[in-house]
Amino acid sequence: MKAKVIKKTKWHRKHSYMAIIKTDELVFDYIRRDEEGNPEGITRAVDHVDLEVNPGEFVAILGHNGSGKSTLAKHINAILYPTEGTVLVDGKDTADENNIWEIRQKAGMVFQNPDNQIIGQVVEEDVGFGPENMGIPTKEIWERVEESLKAVGMYEFRKHSPNKLSGGQKQRVSIAGVLAMHPKCIILDEPTAMLDPNGRKEVVRAVRALNDVEGVTILLITHYMEEVIHADRVIVMDHGRVVMQGTPREIFSKVDELKALRLDVPQVTLLAHELKQRGLDLPDGILTIEELTGALRKYMPI
Repeated sequence: MKAKVIKKTKWHRKHSYMAIIKTDELVFDYIRRDEEGNPEGITRAVDHVDLEVNPGEFVAILGHNGSGKSTLAKHINAILYPTEGTVLVDGKDTADENNIWEIRQKAGMVFQNPDNQIIGQVVEEDVGFGPENMGIPTKEIWERVEESLKAVGMYEFRKHSPNKLSGGQKQRVSIAGVLAMHPKCIILDEPTAMLDPNGRKEVVRAVRALNDVEGVTILLITHYMEEVIHADRVIVMDHGRVVMQGTPREIFSKVDELKALRLDVPQVTLLAHELKQRGLDLPDGILTIEELTGALRKYMPI
């Protein structure tokens, strides 16, 4: 990318002087209304959340349905506005209407259903739609389209109709469309929820590459545990609050706590946990098959 961001080291992330996303005591209440529009109840979806995401970081947010994770995501793209507290995106307050256009350029959003985001009849036209609306010169639009499609592994499909693509391919086109606007951050709200296992792998691979190679800040909201093992940090939400936070290994070391929150853990992590409960000397927070087989070698005959 022309304005390529170099991914920060963990030291830089910890000592970054300015978070790209920052919420301070964020509260959001959904107001239920009767048929005449009169308020009849309030549901608190986000409850005093403090969050910081630094440039180049890959943060995953977990939580069961109704935990508040998607409501939080919509605040970062200024789709929703705080009931209380503040949300800053690259230093801009989302509650200020004058900042909305700039915020949505800096923090792009990818939703569950790619069909809701794809509007072009040809893949490359769809990806170029955002930059065109931004008034980018035609030559640069096509440069952005090419680099964005290459970044998500969809360049060879640039002349195809989106209608003929698989779900995973459509979602990668949606991500390319956001990427073409050169955002500093991409928020993905359950981007693989409607995909089959192969489609999920395609999308997660593309997201990881954007973070590792292009240095794009990623905020991934998901309920698939295997998708977050490569994140820098995992945040767990419950009833609108942040209840756990740490590296994937730290979070998935707490199997019983996650179960109490009605959350799963990666299958290999669960297997290692159950083997440990049966007396095997295994470390906590095993995340991959390779880690498990390595830990089990001492029990194998030579």
